[in-house]
Amino acid sequence: MDSPNDADPERAGLAPDAVTQLASTRPRIVVLGDAVLDVWMWGHSDRLCREAPVPVVEVERTAAVPGAAANTAANLAALGADARLVALAGDDTAAAALRTALTSAGVDATRVHICPGRTTTRKSRVASGAQILIRYDEGRPAPADETETAALLAYLDDALVDADALVVCDYAGALNEDLRRRLAEQRDRLPLLIVDTHHPARWRAVHPDLVTPNAGEAADALGLVDAGLPAPGGNADRVELFDRNRDRLFEVTGSRVAVVTLDRDGTVLLDGDRPAHRTWAQPVPDGQSAGAGDTFVAALTLALVSGMPLTSAVELAQAAADVVVHRPGTAVCTTGQLTEQLDRSSGAVLSQPRLRAAVREHRAAGRRIVFTNGCFDVLHAGHIAYLNEAKRLGDVLVVAVNSDHSVRRLKGEDRPVNPDHDRCAVLAALSCVDHVTVFAEDTPAELLRALEPDLYVKGGDYRPEMLPETPVVRGYGGEVRVLSYLADHSTSAMIERIRANTTAGGAG
Repeated sequence: MDSPNDADPERAGLAPDAVTQLASTRPRIVVLGDAVLDVWMWGHSDRLCREAPVPVVEVERTAAVPGAAANTAANLAALGADARLVALAGDDTAAAALRTALTSAGVDATRVHICPGRTTTRKSRVASGAQILIRYDEGRPAPADETETAALLAYLDDALVDADALVVCDYAGALNEDLRRRLAEQRDRLPLLIVDTHHPARWRAVHPDLVTPNAGEAADALGLVDAGLPAPGGNADRVELFDRNRDRLFEVTGSRVAVVTLDRDGTVLLDGDRPAHRTWAQPVPDGQSAGAGDTFVAALTLALVSGMPLTSAVELAQAAADVVVHRPGTAVCTTGQLTEQLDRSSGAVLSQPRLRAAVREHRAAGRRIVFTNGCFDVLHAGHIAYLNEAKRLGDVLVVAVNSDHSVRRLKGEDRPVNPDHDRCAVLAALSCVDHVTVFAEDTPAELLRALEPDLYVKGGDYRPEMLPETPVVRGYGGEVRVLSYLADHSTSAMIERIRANTTAGGAG
């Protein structure tokens, strides 16, 4: 799997048309794991039951949809992949409903193995409005027996023909030790392998390319549960905790890349020894987050298979998860919805008067404002790493972008490569960026005087005293800080490489 620093910089952007480009590749992705039928019953409640002090719900609508591994496959299909599901199910009505739902979702469900002695897991929720009142589960998941394991492996071999990736969804159900051992034996023949599991340490011998535990699962694998894990809201502490213990996490999971999901606080990407990359979610009530992790894994897999750098891939996956948490039930994110989500990020691009008003509101709410600026002509891993670090220093990150005219004055008549509205759109799609604006001057000094951010940051080989903006910021009592910057990522050098490749190989 390419690292963010080795990937083609022209493919790193998160512009809305990137989603269509990813879907157009139609990658073949196999999902192996525990399939569930999710049943949702929505209605209204305005009275209590006479027999017991519980609400009476008058059900108005019912939906039976793929859940767990089946939901991951459904999301892959909705995003344009050729999704193939390999799973076990019982010989029952729930399995029939699940296969119908999968087929309707565009998933190849021909390799869902029906086992007469097994019961298909069904999770039913009753909701009034946006509030889930009760969930009841039917069908106890059990490890596959010898015959079922053989069937899974046979179906998997068939599904993996010409496959681009394998996603394992292991929720302490059918996938047993014998199956893991067999996969470890044929690891060199497997495609890109992503493991989403409640127990990541169990897959150590298989050496996944990437694992996606949640914070509790990662802490459990590290033996940190008894030590106390910071609760949701203590997100900065959790990012630092997993960053500090990344080598141990890599050791116990057998992978050098991990994306730890932080509940409603987003995710943290740990990639070898590269700086941790954080994403920020758009939080909603917990009752609306069913299946968001499945959507995240699906979008992440599609992005990686299509060649997107890791940092951009997790940003895309976060955007997809943000789509489904705002929809009722166990939902999927389609190509169109993800495109709209990225396009809506352009709402973060504000005129300077609107930005001043937004900053006043943030300050009145007690939020710490962080400000940075630059041309950002071709967004690369160095930019993303320092913007991510900047966001972690406060609550709100404002990015000021040089206008096209000011870039030409600073960089020459052949710059910028990308116009300012495109540069702003790509920046606004990053979850770490809250507001973007354009300024026409050579420096943002006047904008800094107008906004008075708490912290002004720059990335590069500077000292604060070298920056012309430092006297302005210190004059109103603000702080100036220079952040680390990944080496060998000069935008000018990158543009020269792009132009050289274009000249040598055509427009591409």
